[in-house]
Order: sequence, then C-alpha cells, then structure tokens
Amino acid sequence: MKLIVLDRDGTINHDSDQYIKSPAEWRPIKGSLEAIARLTQAGWHVVVATNQSGIARGLFDFATLNAIHQTMHTAVLQAGGRIDAIFFCPHRAEDDCSCRKPKPGLLREIARRMNVDLAAVPVVGDSLRDLQAAAAAGARPMLVLTGKGKKTRDAGELPQGTGVFADLAAVAAQLAP
Repeated sequence: MKLIVLDRDGTINHDSDQYIKSPAEWRPIKGSLEAIARLTQAGWHVVVATNQSGIARGLFDFATLNAIHQTMHTAVLQAGGRIDAIFFCPHRAEDDCSCRKPKPGLLREIARRMNVDLAAVPVVGDSLRDLQAAAAAGARPMLVLTGKGKKTRDAGELPQGTGVFADLAAVAAQLAP
C-alpha cells in the first residue's frame, strides 16, 4: 500500500496562532487540494495526522473539530481527491501524552490501524515536531515551506534525510509524476 501522512495546519490549510476553531476559519493553501487529488489518483492512500490541543484548551469541542474536518473532506472530494482517515491528538504539550507530535504515538497508531510498516512512508509537515515524529517512527520526513516551514528550515535542526519542498503540490509532483 502506498501511504502518505500529512499534517493539517500549515500543510493542507493555512495555520493560525489563534488555532483553527471553526469550519469558516479553515482555508486551504493554494494547490494543496489538487495535490491531494493528484496523490489519490496515483494510488496513494492519504491520511492526516494533526495535533489539536484546542480541544484540551477548551477553544472548540469534538463536534466542531468534526465539522472542520468535514469541510476539509468535502473540499478535497470536490478537487477529485480523498482523505482515507484523520488521526488527531486532542492533548496539550504539558499533558505528556504519547500521541502528541513530536512523539511518534500518532504515527505508530496509523501504522497499526493501516497495517503498514512506516519505513518508506512519507510524512509531510511544516513544523519540526512533524519531522521529529516521522524520524522517531522510522518514516520519511518531508518539510513543506508553507505554514511554519520556512522558519523550521531556517532553524537548521532538521532530522537527517528530511526532504524539503516548496509546498504540498511539489511533494505530489515528485511522488505522483
């Protein structure tokens, strides 16, 4: 199975320091929906792995998160793509859970549920914690320069072997030529 794991905020949609708290605040990054469609049409299974501490912080509830994700699913479908699953961590960093990136728990759960070895699985994100989770899980870290990506690249602490791409469209162009 060809599996790719994508971070959400800053990779698929525009990020916000105030969190994405409603479907109306969810706005796709230019080319990201088409990139997911390209991957889907090339036989990739697309899964999203996202930290959503806004739940633990009381900024939104599970119903709102589901509505945000439904907005994303609908937009991807309208572009001709599909997201097979969304995995999320609802905890804050201080909760010290195993599923919050940069820890690999969320990615390991994806591997378990999808019955795949993560060794060749691309994990795409815009933050260092996305890349660290990928490296810790034995997956293939890929940085996009959207969202916090340029700041992440410029900090110079990327895990060994991290691929760097302008955006999700550039990732799709390489993986689904």
